Amino acid sequence: MNENMPGEELIKNALRVVLDPEVGVNIVDLGLVYKIEVSNGNLKVLMTMTSQSCPLGPYLRENVISTIRGQFPSLKSVDVQMVWAPPWKPEMMSDTAKKQLGWK
Repeated sequence: MNENMPGEELIKNALRVVLDPEVGVNIVDLGLVYKIEVSNGNLKVLMTMTSQSCPLGPYLRENVISTIRGQFPSLKSVDVQMVWAPPWKPEMMSDTAKKQLGWK
């Protein structure tokens, strides 16, 4: 990794501002971000939705791209792909997300 390129943790922290508008919790804590790869200045994010029928996929994808481009202009490309395997489960949420949603 080039020292001028953001690593996985920086990207993940930046994505914490992207909220799922239906529940008001960020996509990282919801467990929607499966993989972050930075290679040669190119970023690839694999993410999912809580269900394949969720209409917010394109909205969240564009929000991820604009957030990353705004915070890390040195990246050459930002590729965000929706994946459905493994399917999202509530157990993928962080403790923080569970608390925000009133889960025990």
